[in-house]
Amino acid sequence: MSRNTVIIGLDDTDHPTAGCTTDCFDDLLNRLSNSRHGFTVVSRRLVRLWPFAPRRTRGNGALSAVIELDSDSHRVLLEECESWFGELLDRSAPLDLESTQSSPVLIITDSDPPLNWYRDAVMGFVELDSRLDEIEKQNLTMFSGDRKWGAVGASAAVAWPPDNNSTWELIAWREDENIGSERAITSKAVREMESYHPRTFVNRDPTKGKGLIAPRTPCPVLYGIRGDSSESVERAHHWLQSRSDVEKSNRYAVHVTNQLSDDHVLGSCSGTVISHPEHTKGAHSNVMVSVGGNAAKLVAFSEGGPVNRLLRTLHPGDMISWVGLTAPDNSIHLERLSILDSVPRITSRPVCCGKTMRSSGSGLPIRCSECGNTSDRIWLSQSHDGESFDTIEDWVEPTPSNRRHLAKPLKMGIP
Repeated sequence: MSRNTVIIGLDDTDHPTAGCTTDCFDDLLNRLSNSRHGFTVVSRRLVRLWPFAPRRTRGNGALSAVIELDSDSHRVLLEECESWFGELLDRSAPLDLESTQSSPVLIITDSDPPLNWYRDAVMGFVELDSRLDEIEKQNLTMFSGDRKWGAVGASAAVAWPPDNNSTWELIAWREDENIGSERAITSKAVREMESYHPRTFVNRDPTKGKGLIAPRTPCPVLYGIRGDSSESVERAHHWLQSRSDVEKSNRYAVHVTNQLSDDHVLGSCSGTVISHPEHTKGAHSNVMVSVGGNAAKLVAFSEGGPVNRLLRTLHPGDMISWVGLTAPDNSIHLERLSILDSVPRITSRPVCCGKTMRSSGSGLPIRCSECGNTSDRIWLSQSHDGESFDTIEDWVEPTPSNRRHLAKPLKMGIP
């Protein structure tokens, strides 16, 4: 008997205070794997979506999996999935309120969905009605409740095509009785894991001395280990589980992911600074640039650290490059920044008669107190943080704990 494959996708089973889509999906896949009908889970996929999505969940991700099955058991698979999904809706009924906005959708397809289902959902806002119309035109099965918001993420997850540059994440889940309590994972364990398993990455933020593998929400996930292969993350997981200073996990699964892919951005852009930096509440900064004959606002949040500091040193005329994500208000939220060419900096006031020239009033030229000579106000101070301009070199990016899941670190290649 021949074997066929289908792709199933799930999204929107959680909300800010409960639930977990990875946990729900693992439950479904385990049920299929343990059935007597010969379903085989070939691969699991974790797909992060547009960071500005108004209904994004905590991790802003959706799940999919490739399932291999006998050619005559497709109907059985659909029945198994329909039964499981009905139970999911029953379990989540107390949470399915306007205040929670949980609206799960499960999609099953035996053909390749349009690639734009993924591209559109990772790079911008997708109208639900428009996506539902597109889904209806395809030969696939969709299970949902009254609300169908999960259709956007589930359809994006089944449409995402992994490639040779994709990364991997192993997700380990907690014992039920531990959910809600503090996770037992020492910083020493994470630090040593990074040393002993160098093919894993984004495990910790060395600038803050804290681990990044464990969530800080009361969800079933114990930790997630990212790496360049399924083998590297699995070895790291077993190493962690062998330690006495790490909480034991009852199950885990390895996912290929679009994390660190930069799929949410168009790549690097270049332009000319046309304004002085402006600083807003919370130590955030922005500057106007001219790019392609149009003006655009670049925004660097205080959490961006080095990006924010570099933006504060910019002056009109500087040529810069950046990688950023266009927000709903059309401003560009910076993820990386570099100066290509800068206007000359004069970092001190002119000197005349052996003394520094001084201001003679608001809007007036600076003046020598000895001879009365004047000079235009062309001298420039250090950056607003007291950091001199020439200490900034090459590209800069936020610290690891302040990067998006989708952002590619500089060590993986300059934009």
